[in-house]
Amino acid sequence: MDLISIVYVLLGSTVGLVLRMFFKYKVPIKTGFYINTTSVVNILASFFLGILVALEPINQNFLLLFYVGFLGCFSTFSSFVYDLFVLFQSKQFIRLFFHYFEVIVLSFLFFYLGYYLIKIF
Repeated sequence: MDLISIVYVLLGSTVGLVLRMFFKYKVPIKTGFYINTTSVVNILASFFLGILVALEPINQNFLLLFYVGFLGCFSTFSSFVYDLFVLFQSKQFIRLFFHYFEVIVLSFLFFYLGYYLIKIF
């Protein structure tokens, strides 16, 4: 990997991290049911990933900037697993199941939605 590739990944990951922290600490999520900001961020990242996959970019620097850098740091699998662990440790098994469901299923659905919206236009 050359230096310019590293710069693209660093730039994308910096923007992704800052945006994730902004969502986590500054954007209140008010819905009719329990959903945390980590889930919302992962669902949004899946939506954006669906859009990018549908666009079929071939530019390597674009892929490094958005796929690897931005989406890699914007979404966070480790936070998802940590949230599951905390729920498991506190024996909140019903919430654990629903949290798992919302992240896995909704992320896939939003990925497909982003992909489908690009493909129909």
